[in-house]
Amino acid sequence: MTITLTFPDGAQRQFEPGITGLDIAKGISPSLAKRTVAMALDGRLADLADPIARDAKIEFVSREDPRALELIRHDCAHVLAEAVQTLWPGTQVTIGPVIENGFYYDFYREEPFTPEDFPAIEKKMREIIARDAAFTKEEWTRDEAKSFFETRGEAFKVELVDAIPPGESLKIYRQGEWLDLCRGPHMTSVGKVGSAFKLMKVAGAYWRGDSNRPMLTRIYATAFARQEELDAYLHQLEEAEKRDHRRLGREMDLFHFQEEGPGTVFWHPKGWTIFQELIAYMRRRLREDYQEVNAPQLLDKSLWETSGHWGWYRENMFAAQSAGEDAEDKRWFAVKPMNCPGHVQIFKHGLKSYRDLPLRLAEFGVVHRYEPSGALHGLMRVRGFTQDDAHVFCTEEQMAEECLKINELILSTYSDFGFGDIVVKLSTRPEKRVGTDAMWDQAEAVMSRVLQQIEAQSNGRIKTAINPGEGAFYGPKFEYVLRDAIGRDWQCGTTQVDFNLPERFGAFYIDADGQKKPPVMIHRAICGSMERFTGILIEHFAGHFPLWLAPVQAMVCTITGEADPYAMEVTSILRKAGLRVEADLRNEKINYKVREHSLTKTPVLLVVGRKEAAERLVSIRRLGSQDQTSMTLDDALAALLDEAKAPDLRR
Repeated sequence: MTITLTFPDGAQRQFEPGITGLDIAKGISPSLAKRTVAMALDGRLADLADPIARDAKIEFVSREDPRALELIRHDCAHVLAEAVQTLWPGTQVTIGPVIENGFYYDFYREEPFTPEDFPAIEKKMREIIARDAAFTKEEWTRDEAKSFFETRGEAFKVELVDAIPPGESLKIYRQGEWLDLCRGPHMTSVGKVGSAFKLMKVAGAYWRGDSNRPMLTRIYATAFARQEELDAYLHQLEEAEKRDHRRLGREMDLFHFQEEGPGTVFWHPKGWTIFQELIAYMRRRLREDYQEVNAPQLLDKSLWETSGHWGWYRENMFAAQSAGEDAEDKRWFAVKPMNCPGHVQIFKHGLKSYRDLPLRLAEFGVVHRYEPSGALHGLMRVRGFTQDDAHVFCTEEQMAEECLKINELILSTYSDFGFGDIVVKLSTRPEKRVGTDAMWDQAEAVMSRVLQQIEAQSNGRIKTAINPGEGAFYGPKFEYVLRDAIGRDWQCGTTQVDFNLPERFGAFYIDADGQKKPPVMIHRAICGSMERFTGILIEHFAGHFPLWLAPVQAMVCTITGEADPYAMEVTSILRKAGLRVEADLRNEKINYKVREHSLTKTPVLLVVGRKEAAERLVSIRRLGSQDQTSMTLDDALAALLDEAKAPDLRR
């Protein structure tokens, strides 16, 4: 009996069961075996030395293959652990998973590690990598593993062994003399890790995330296939630090946070101006197709039980009991974490016909969701935020067309903000969900067709992908991921198809045949959280907002006190024309004023002195430029008004 393996080019070959990927690679060519670090069986990475026992599609994975990056980082975590235990015998190792942009490893030691230890650790890691020991896998019994780790004083590893479900194989990976408990897979040898790695930072972490358990030292690190990729990543981190919206928020006086309102924003006038300009832009974009509504902040618990949120989302909701003395008034209410149940109530108010569909309801609704205090992060992760939320109630026949209309709106909005590199991901049914499989089959089939159309219509500009199991609990969704000026990805917009919520609330319309039918409900957000989107824009533009978004669009600066009256006249004229302008009449040197307003990222400085006042001129100086351009006041006003038009008003 033989097994059949299918190669990437479609060719099929028969082999004896138990043959390894390495044997097959060697049989094809020694050079293939040399450059291959792992294999993929039916798309799943595996050790190259694993025996193959069944029919499968096989691919040989080189170190340069994007799929190998996770293996490089995983292997590097093992090298880090060996280096630490070699340098500090008695240190206990716990877990070392791959995470976004790198990996970490948690260690237990009486004296925590510090960044000052990094040079010694990295030096030892390079020595280990240079030895190029092979990764070899062994399967041990539970008793063998427990005895081994108990003898070495590795209490955390003993606990990990106990946590492995009965019947699941227990794998040990060796790299020379050192070994670790690990699921794998790994590359063929330690040397394949390469030299493009760096230890990044240390942090404290409780074992198992339990504050009653021992405190560990977590060492964060990253690794890449090539040094150029590591250098680019480190440069991106430097840029991200310069662009950090929290720092720019302080420098530009946009907002602040304080303990009395954790996770909620205290907007200052300039920050609120940006926020309101965003809202105004979005309102204009929706004016033609959507009706704006507003639903209550507090709704009775029963409504959230009907929607399913109380059962599926309760731990993320804020709730309170009314304080009335009357028993009837003692009710539980929830602060809304989302707008959709309120919009269903608005849809239900009054009889709807198929002729009324699609009905598109939009709301800039303030919602509240509980986030752990450790997860809060400036505007990017808050507890109270505004959603540019909308819900489209339509027939099943209208659903695909509505999803495409939403897609056009989302993509054109992102383009207006300078985002051109977009990925649209289809997130399919999660394990924890409501609704029948038939409903999910239908919704996913339609969304898959729409995704193909999105890709086809973009002529390759828009990339698409599938996120298995990442859908909302009530339906599949599109997630829109945009890339910012320094190459970071942000998931913002969503389009979610929902066959469940209208039915749970008994919402219906009268179809052409006179029958009651539940509408399809499409949940749609473009920016998502307006607070988070504002933070993304601050970092994307590094505070250098385009003129239409800048909180202060121009600053009129005097060179001499004799020009003060003219400066105030210029300020007044520009303000009456609709520009956001301030005047700086302080008795300071012009270079001092330029430096100060550059720090606050004011895009345009209008400098006036005796000559400008006498001839009704202004000298225009742009943020980041040393050049000045002299113009008449009328010409300057016309130019600034044209530049200050929002992108949608230019079309």
